[in-house]
Amino acid sequence: MTPEQFLELAKVLPEPLLLVSGEGQLLATNQPVADMLGLRRQELRGRMLFEIVTESTNDIVRYLQACSSSRAMVLGSLTLRKNDGQTLICRSQGAVIQPWSPESSALILLRLENRTQTSSNFVLLNEKIDELAKEVQRRKQAEEALWKANQELEIRVEERTTALQETLNELQLTQTQLIQAEKMSSLGQMVAGIAHEINNPVSFIYGNLHHAHKYTQDLLRLVQIYQQLCPNTPLEIQEQVEEIDLDFLIQDITKLFQSMKVGTERIQEIVKSLRNFSRLDEAELKQVNIHEGIDSTLMILEHRLQARHEYPEIKVIKKYSQLPNVTCYPGQLNQVFMNILANAIDSLEASVNPQTTDNQKLINNNPQIQIKTELIDEKWITVTIADNGLGINEQVRSKLFDPFFTTKSVGKGTGLGLSISYQIIVEKHNGELSCFSVPGKGAEFVIKIPINSVSYLTEKI
Repeated sequence: MTPEQFLELAKVLPEPLLLVSGEGQLLATNQPVADMLGLRRQELRGRMLFEIVTESTNDIVRYLQACSSSRAMVLGSLTLRKNDGQTLICRSQGAVIQPWSPESSALILLRLENRTQTSSNFVLLNEKIDELAKEVQRRKQAEEALWKANQELEIRVEERTTALQETLNELQLTQTQLIQAEKMSSLGQMVAGIAHEINNPVSFIYGNLHHAHKYTQDLLRLVQIYQQLCPNTPLEIQEQVEEIDLDFLIQDITKLFQSMKVGTERIQEIVKSLRNFSRLDEAELKQVNIHEGIDSTLMILEHRLQARHEYPEIKVIKKYSQLPNVTCYPGQLNQVFMNILANAIDSLEASVNPQTTDNQKLINNNPQIQIKTELIDEKWITVTIADNGLGINEQVRSKLFDPFFTTKSVGKGTGLGLSISYQIIVEKHNGELSCFSVPGKGAEFVIKIPINSVSYLTEKI
């Protein structure tokens, strides 16, 4: 680099720069150097570095030699003699830009830095750093406060979301229960209406069977007397007697009336069970016979208990104890019996493999439902409904009374039967509903209710 090239480059730079030879001759300087010394640039050109510094010649030579032999920048310290006689301590940075050769001397670039100004700048820098550190601290505190506020907001949002979800679930459950209750009410009205419409003609038939039987017996006795008094009947009458087989008719007509009587009595029992199950007039607390409610429910479900196709007959074993009348909501309690018994039948049907062709296996399966009632003390009774079906594992049992939980396939269960049953027993009757089961050994539901729910509900309120 020539002095002219150096000047072209250095004149646009604000930093004090000198271009010196390896012997210390000033080849070129920029204006900031002249300003530091209080001289003009023309006065500096051609002078020796030793003339404008206070350091010894040997020290300057060693420093320049170090700069010439190093590829890195060499740090040093130079004390300048200003034109006014004062001195100025500068930090120097020297770097060789043209190494020494036999043809030319080394060219060294020196960068000067006023230590006083540097110290001032350092103090200012420290102040800026302190301000920056404080600003960083303030921002950090603000970020922490914002993070904390965000966490609190998230917690509140989560709590509100949870509360809204619970409210929504309660509303959905309430809506479903209302729909279910409306369905049960409509079903009860329909059942009661059907029972009433059937009861009238059946009662008419049953009431007239006795008279029809008596009239028929009177006519038969009249025929017998006629045969005794007039043994020689005309040929036409004898042919008619043989054609209708009068002797068989006399024997069979009594059996016929007996069968008709049994049939009408059976229909009356079904009607009574339907009316007991619907209990439209018993929506309030009332004293009832628990056994009648269970028997009415079994009557409704009898078609599912009978043997059909691949399913064997489900035997019902009743172990009724002597119970007093219980004050309860009869219609709702019958609904609980219906839900538990229907689930027991479902479990027993599932325990029989419908694909098997081994009829002996079906017979030996021997599905059973055992219903046991017991008087615990003067205040409480229990109704236990147990089956010998597939049983329930612990994971399912823990969720058994949760709303909408079901293990049945889509369309075969809503998951509300046992949930509503639990609500009826626990909330409506202040009782207990428990389930005990071992997988593969069936399930047992225990209903515990007070004999007088009125007093317990009053105490609860």
